[in-house]
Amino acid sequence: MFSYLLSSLSSAFIALLKPVFGWVTFPQQILSDKHKRIADGDSGPQTFLHPVVQEFKIMIEEDPELYMGFHQMFEQIPDDPKYRVDPTGNPQIFDYKQMLGVLDTLLTRAPEFGDGEKGELIPVPFNAMLNWPMCTPAGFRVFTCDKVNTQIRKILNVWAEFLSSPDSRYVLTSDPMGWFGPDASRAMPNFIDTFECSPSKPYHGFSSWDDFFTRKFRPGTRPLANPTDQSIIANACESVAYKISYDVEARSPFWLKGETYSLYHMLNNDPLTSYFIGGTVYQAYLSALNYHRWHSPVDGTIVKVVHVPGTYCASSPLRSFESGSPDPGAPGFSQAFTTNLATRLLIFIRADNPDIGLMCFIAVGMVEVSSCEATVRTGGRVKKGEELGMFHFGGSTHCLVFRPETKITLSDEAQHCVARVSNRHS
Repeated sequence: MFSYLLSSLSSAFIALLKPVFGWVTFPQQILSDKHKRIADGDSGPQTFLHPVVQEFKIMIEEDPELYMGFHQMFEQIPDDPKYRVDPTGNPQIFDYKQMLGVLDTLLTRAPEFGDGEKGELIPVPFNAMLNWPMCTPAGFRVFTCDKVNTQIRKILNVWAEFLSSPDSRYVLTSDPMGWFGPDASRAMPNFIDTFECSPSKPYHGFSSWDDFFTRKFRPGTRPLANPTDQSIIANACESVAYKISYDVEARSPFWLKGETYSLYHMLNNDPLTSYFIGGTVYQAYLSALNYHRWHSPVDGTIVKVVHVPGTYCASSPLRSFESGSPDPGAPGFSQAFTTNLATRLLIFIRADNPDIGLMCFIAVGMVEVSSCEATVRTGGRVKKGEELGMFHFGGSTHCLVFRPETKITLSDEAQHCVARVSNRHS
């Protein structure tokens, strides 16, 4: 029998299976006057500031299937007042030209914190704009298209360049919508004592938005519990438990009710997948305010690091308008589904403890939160709690995958932040 400590890196643990997201909102008015005119039906010529957006426009308009799909995904949003606004309360865009206009503007915008008075949290602009289209049949078809995902990846790479530049620091202020403002300070108390920063310097010493978002804990802030006890597996991320599944199948219909895990799809048909058939998957979610670096759950050796290109905006058909339960935080309620399709990074680790053995950490990106960077390499040694990598511009969801020989039972002991692993299932 060995224990699985879920919060050696986390200040608080929410009860198992309670989904907490906090990524949807985007209270900023992101449309320039030019794009407002487009939204109002201006039929004048449409030009873009960045070639990558113009390239997207040409791709849509020259491919008849995509042209049809990008029209239909907006047309299929129900004609209901509650869907005339996006989940943040801003007017819903209703055609692909408006979408492209907003994308063009976003490439030089960094996320503001949000408006606490309205109960809003962290802006995820792509997500807010495309949330309802993601819940349509045409949206599912479009956002599972390899060609579209390749282009979205190009756009996100351009945005990542801006978010990694000094120009993106304009939101790192004490203004009401800034990340050191009153609302942000209440949401992230003790920030200065918790994270490495220089509050006496401009922007707290951060060189860019991305530098702020991938911030590190100050030494000793989150001490690792029982670091030498090989029977304890540390939590890989500061996260909230989402789901645990036992006896996971090699392949399953993951798009149907229950959102099962499908190992060969999750692990990209890797030859090591066979070791995990019949095993256990634990999944947990990182909210917008979490620390976004990953740490090794065990002492062991890095067997393999695999980056898997995938989807960015695909939401489960179970959370569509057709199903009657469209997801206002798409794809927040599709997290198990996204493990099979989304852009992700796999880190296989062979634990020193033979009772654990081979395991896999999966970092899964969702919407624009899809930049997964490993800081370990194949063949390297890691100690429990040492860094594995990070999400850039936040994080999404992650999984720990175990062999069937590793029998895991999570106990809901939120006050102690622990879950137990035993030799039997409860």
